[in-house]
Amino acid sequence: MTDQDALSARAAALDLLTAALSGRSGLDEGLSRPALAALSPRDRAFARALVLATLRRLGPIDRALDARLSRPPPPAVRNILRLGAAQALVLRTPPHAAVGASVDLAASQTATRGFKGLVNAILRTLLREPPDLDDAEALAPPWLFARWRAALGEAQARAVAAQIAEEPATDLTLRDPADTEAFAAELEAEILPGGTLRTPRRGDLSAWPGFSDGRWWVQDASAAIPARLLEVRPRETALDLCAAPGGKTLQLAAAGATVTALDRAPGRLVRVTENLARIGLAAETVAADAADWPDPRMFDAVLLDAPCSATGTFRRHPDVLWAARPSDIASLAGVQSRLFDGAARRVKPGGRLVYCVCSLEPEEGEAQVAGFLARQPEFALAPIRAGEGGAPEASLRPDGTLRILPHHRAGGTDGFFIARFVRRA
Repeated sequence: MTDQDALSARAAALDLLTAALSGRSGLDEGLSRPALAALSPRDRAFARALVLATLRRLGPIDRALDARLSRPPPPAVRNILRLGAAQALVLRTPPHAAVGASVDLAASQTATRGFKGLVNAILRTLLREPPDLDDAEALAPPWLFARWRAALGEAQARAVAAQIAEEPATDLTLRDPADTEAFAAELEAEILPGGTLRTPRRGDLSAWPGFSDGRWWVQDASAAIPARLLEVRPRETALDLCAAPGGKTLQLAAAGATVTALDRAPGRLVRVTENLARIGLAAETVAADAADWPDPRMFDAVLLDAPCSATGTFRRHPDVLWAARPSDIASLAGVQSRLFDGAARRVKPGGRLVYCVCSLEPEEGEAQVAGFLARQPEFALAPIRAGEGGAPEASLRPDGTLRILPHHRAGGTDGFFIARFVRRA
């Protein structure tokens, strides 16, 4: 890597970190920016890895910086300091190289050029007395850790937060369960309960065995559980609401159901269609609001993976913790209730409904179930059994719903809340 390549990669990382902290979906949008796309594959991978390392330890890094800054610097300067600290303390770049690269980055930007001396001084001070970047409580935003402590207790909250710093392995769902043993061997993967494969492999997915002929797709182990709990049978009708990017649609179609995948965003449905084509499966796709869809059809099985704060996905998307705001949870809870009632109207008498969110917040899970049952007396909980669908046994609640926490599975997993219902015939 030439000096100019190194500077370009760090400039792209600065742009990506700024995007990631700008709001919801900032990281995903940043990954498509020209500054990143112009890099070589190796430099692009470095920039992405640097930003994710920074986000996974953003809380402790900021705490250490604040202890050494006499006044808050401009946002761009703080982001350069954050990246420099992560290079040296997380990615283990030699300290002099991390400091020098950060000073060069500051000097290359008009808005930060006047602060290169500050960048040099603060990072050198920081690296002489390295902070503890693994304090679980400091890894989460304070307001969010306080919520987890109140809902889960101190020990569970700290166990959840400790997962923020961990880089996850890659989880795969197979189109045909009969391939499990063969692909576990080819991909050096562990077979998890439920059939998910977990591999430590990194790099270009398209070069992995089985990708080109559609034998598997990437899906977190927790995210694969809701569709299994619907227990669809061949030729049953299934409706996947808020379906994009389509992992659960693929599961339902692979099980032999006649599937309708609905999402309000036509652009997001393109990904569902592309994924179906790669895997060699078929489903009807519909762009519509799940709560107001005028189609009169009812289905044997309905899955609602509702829009949520996504606080359970921080292992793969650490930016969600820093983009979320306390007000988001109440706002999203209202959306979830509306969609929940819309989903209920689609279930045939005697049919099944699964509600899930990739959130750790009770307002989006347990409270939604209580409200739904009060509003919809024709539905009853269909309790989930211990271990069913591959769920960690520690996640089973007394009422038969699941509260999956990231530390419930060795190696980590996304946080989810899942409930299953049956409509009385």
